[in-house]
Amino acid sequence: MSKYWSALVSELKPYVPGEQPKMANLVKLNTNENPFGPSPKVIAAIKSELNDGLRLYPDPEGQALKEAIADYHVDFGIAPSQVFVGNGSDEVLAHVFQGLLKHDKPILFPDITYSFYPVYCGLYQIESCVMPLNDRFEIDPADYRRPNGGIIFPNPNAPTGRYLGLGHVEDILQANPDSVVVVDEAYVDFGGETAIRLVNQYPNLLVCQTLSKARSLAGLRVGFAVGNEELIEALSRVKDSFNSYPLDRLALAGAVAAFEDKQWFEDSVNGVIREREKLTAELEKRGFEVLPSKANFVFARHPEHAGEDVAALLREQGIIVRHFNKPRISDFLRITVGTADQNKALIKGLGKLSEV
Repeated sequence: MSKYWSALVSELKPYVPGEQPKMANLVKLNTNENPFGPSPKVIAAIKSELNDGLRLYPDPEGQALKEAIADYHVDFGIAPSQVFVGNGSDEVLAHVFQGLLKHDKPILFPDITYSFYPVYCGLYQIESCVMPLNDRFEIDPADYRRPNGGIIFPNPNAPTGRYLGLGHVEDILQANPDSVVVVDEAYVDFGGETAIRLVNQYPNLLVCQTLSKARSLAGLRVGFAVGNEELIEALSRVKDSFNSYPLDRLALAGAVAAFEDKQWFEDSVNGVIREREKLTAELEKRGFEVLPSKANFVFARHPEHAGEDVAALLREQGIIVRHFNKPRISDFLRITVGTADQNKALIKGLGKLSEV
């Protein structure tokens, strides 16, 4: 702690990102990156921007990307004016907390969820109240029928991977017409149904997504939100009071190309889903409890071994998974779905549990 810090800094409990270790022959299954690379059209689009144009600022509104996102969701009647884009979904969410969730009443989110939510509450001094998941680690919509200053939850949830059907999402929306309900859909493409189809029915709904997972662009940092124009205007006002140019020319070009290459996207997502189902079956065959997942990861625990010990055993073999030392989930591991070879290496590594 330094005497030069503001009081707020000394009170912050920062988010801890997944480890990015520098190890030879590493099987990296801890940060939910897509095992399949980005579309070749994305690479080509980025290369096309490597020219003298880099001396110029990018479009501060990211209009071409907004149009690409609206066009992708044309069946839902989404207009570019209903889209906000930012430097990764984390930045988008940061603007959401500051611009839409800072009110007199506490906001609501699950007790087991994306761990950046309480960090944003600390940063922006927003009061919160956590809603415990049920004993099956599911969100219960009935828990969100109480006074609040806003609601946010991932769908599918992280780190559990469980998905809440749109009918239940609507239950929450209808019970809270005076509050913003934010559905954080980082993983929705791996088997869920997006709530973007509900945006024009519910003015209090904001849906956030990322290109980091299903479109394999974690290194490009692009996120977006879709909602009614009043919600989007709030985010734009915050953005333009913070950083008018959140996305550079390379990111904008690559992101537009990612939405245009629908075939690559579908093939990639289907590949992850196939590997997820095979991985789940192999884990269950070896005695693991695996929660139903609609994400690109599984959440699993073994009845006879502590999660911390299993993670350490795998690490000794150069296999990295995510362990959360938190109440209720300390025996679980969040395991990113990898390639077929990576998943085989994981299963082989778990075979050493019989020697413990």
